[in-house]
Amino acid sequence: MLANKKLILAHFWLAFAVFGLALCLGAWQMFVRSPLYTWISDPEWYYRSLTAHGTVMGYVFPTLVAMGFGYAITESALEQRLVGLRWAWAGFWLIVAGAIMAMVPVALGRASVLYTFYPPLIGNAFYYIGVVLVVVGSWIWVALMSINLHVWKRAHPGDPVPLAMFANVAGSYLWAWTAVGAALELLLQIIPVALGLKATIDAGLARVLFSWTLHAIVYFWLIPAYIAFYVIVPRAIDGRLYSDTMARISFILFLIVSMPIGIHHTFADPQVGAGFKFIHSAFTAAVTLPTLFTVFTICASVEIAGRLRGGRGLFGWIAALPWKNPIMLAVAFSFIMLGFGGAGGIINMSYQLNASIHNTQWITGHFHLIFGGAVVIMYFALAYDLWPHLTGRSLPDVRLVRTQLWLWFIGMIVTTFPWHWVGILGMPRRMAYFDYTDPALSPQALPVTISAIGAFILLASGLLFLFILARAYTASLTDAGPYRFSRPIHPVRSVPLALNSYGIWVALMIALTVTNYGFPIAALVARQDTSVPAIYVGAQ
Repeated sequence: MLANKKLILAHFWLAFAVFGLALCLGAWQMFVRSPLYTWISDPEWYYRSLTAHGTVMGYVFPTLVAMGFGYAITESALEQRLVGLRWAWAGFWLIVAGAIMAMVPVALGRASVLYTFYPPLIGNAFYYIGVVLVVVGSWIWVALMSINLHVWKRAHPGDPVPLAMFANVAGSYLWAWTAVGAALELLLQIIPVALGLKATIDAGLARVLFSWTLHAIVYFWLIPAYIAFYVIVPRAIDGRLYSDTMARISFILFLIVSMPIGIHHTFADPQVGAGFKFIHSAFTAAVTLPTLFTVFTICASVEIAGRLRGGRGLFGWIAALPWKNPIMLAVAFSFIMLGFGGAGGIINMSYQLNASIHNTQWITGHFHLIFGGAVVIMYFALAYDLWPHLTGRSLPDVRLVRTQLWLWFIGMIVTTFPWHWVGILGMPRRMAYFDYTDPALSPQALPVTISAIGAFILLASGLLFLFILARAYTASLTDAGPYRFSRPIHPVRSVPLALNSYGIWVALMIALTVTNYGFPIAALVARQDTSVPAIYVGAQ
């Protein structure tokens, strides 16, 4: 049952509206730094746009999707009305207020610090306070997920927690803990300087605190997509989930190994010792395990669907799959992009190989292929799947939906593959302008042009997505029935306690974080010679 459709729709519509705006900014950025356009002459406009794009795509958009999907899962999987509805709306409006508060100084050119907000660059205090409000609003959602699960468990003692809810709560706990790093950086380091209470800042300590959040946040982005893999895809293609147990292990592994990996982003920072860089590199390799488990389980689930549809032989089930089904198309595209993006991630995690691509366009290509590609296309899929249940109306044209997914897939490949190539050639990321008449840079002109064309394909796909969702309100009425999730091939009658609760895994997540970040943070706090003067961006 979906008793609070307005709440869920509010989260989705705000998420996709700001996504559309950020997508426009991204296409503009790629156009003005490409050979297709003569330079705008003022780089501040570029960085202003890039800050808005990154802040929305990194914090606001995925958080709202996770929250909206989480509320839908809570009511449908647990089959109970949401407990704490007023608090849920309070969290939503906190995010609205925080997003507006953050974007106003960015639009005025007073916070062009990018979404990573690395010091000593310091923007207007309202930008950072706005980001804090977004995080606080999301923490209300985290609390509500835990409370609703507790209410359900009290009414169903000993019963297996539905997989969708188990994964949803795991994702909320991961987010609650990973956001602590950025919160500490903002509250203890950046905001006091932005308010004028201090004139210096420890840039090394701030970067380490942010690394606490920087990479684990990727898995918070991923988890709604992975939930969709497990609980939407098999049902949508008339199949069965291969293994409920494997799914639970995957989400538990995300809790355990997602946190102690962020210091691999500071390979070039002398403030962090080589030993901890090595440890984080090793844990970064370990984080491939839940993805490998997921790829195996979903491929097995898809094969089951193909064989139930009459597929025979070693590969005959592939041809039998419902390729005209948008969910089937989306998961195929997502896995392809996840494969390429994951391969690039293995390069990033290696201390030796990372040195050749550190802070180049390779990195930009990698995280856009993972998040913008593999993850966002599943955000589209879960929205399409939920929309008839939320609006009471059918999607107007499935062919249009397939076209939108094809455009997103093609656009992301055309955009990111050239980025990887120019990264290998040494093109730095976060640069506002390149003189392509320079013989040293001229070989990069064509790949950058192709990438910019890809950005406009993505923009067309994103706008088409919004059009499809809006047009659905004029479609014919439909009785979509209760919102259901995939059923495993073997019915789940009991689950071991370790796979039905979180206590030991959350404790391990916290312990690994403290073990792997405690000494670097303590060592930097103890030093008295690492602070540098703050550099303020824009008029204060």
